[in-house]
Amino acid sequence: MEEKNMNELLKKAEVLIEALPYIQRFNRKIIVVKYGGSAMVDEELKQHVIQDVTLLKLVGFKPIIVHGGGKEISRWVEKAGMEPEFVNGLRKTDEATMEIAEMVLNKVNKSLVKLVQELGVNAVGISGKDGGMLKVEKKYSNGQDIGYVGEITQVNPQILYDLLEKDFLPIVCPIGMDENYDSYNINADDAACAIARAVHAEKLAFLTDIEGVYKDPKDPSTLISELPISEAKKLIEDGYIGGGMLPKLNNCIDAIENGVSRVHILDGRIAHCLLLEIFTNKGIGTAILGDKETKYYHE
Repeated sequence: MEEKNMNELLKKAEVLIEALPYIQRFNRKIIVVKYGGSAMVDEELKQHVIQDVTLLKLVGFKPIIVHGGGKEISRWVEKAGMEPEFVNGLRKTDEATMEIAEMVLNKVNKSLVKLVQELGVNAVGISGKDGGMLKVEKKYSNGQDIGYVGEITQVNPQILYDLLEKDFLPIVCPIGMDENYDSYNINADDAACAIARAVHAEKLAFLTDIEGVYKDPKDPSTLISELPISEAKKLIEDGYIGGGMLPKLNNCIDAIENGVSRVHILDGRIAHCLLLEIFTNKGIGTAILGDKETKYYHE
């Protein structure tokens, strides 16, 4: 066999060996994957994400996917001849928009179920309404009414435990009900975070359209690969974190303070980012962790 081919084969073996301690450490552990951004729109990336999650399932993890669908909802709202309305950057959801949002999110949900089934793994798509999983109250934005947008008040994870126990991969779309059983759209980051807390997930991974957390957003070389929450809080206090990253990072801190072991912010536009982050010593995004933890098994 040529030396070049032999080296390539050895490299593959090394990758598998490098993954071994991670596979052992996370066997039978729950990992929540928040799936959104470009990786949901690009068919090839979508395939990669689903392959990654399916592989995690097959090596013994217990993954739960929580997905958004904002871009798709906007597309269908426009198709229906309605103008999407935003208040302080949040979509205003009137009754007609809520109806479309629910239809679109369920459509996205079942398309993800199909992709997982095609890879030979059993998936079940549910929304936060099923089994009373996500209870909400109306969310206000700086005191302004933004319609049927929900703030999660309670998570009942029983249906998730039942599905995991029977070896299904749950795929959750972020819709909940209030005490009057009205339907509310929930921010998918919030839903993923609340679910990860409720099931005491070992990991929560956000697939986004950025590479991770930067010390200086204008300088790609300042990507932070390991971020203890005390440092994350300091970055926020010192004004380094702005825009859409601020609520995300606050969600991450909240998750860790409530029992999630570590949170990963990943660039979903990179093929197989989930596997690279979870199974290799280098990782590729930002891992946010409790102050006493280290992310890698240092040699």
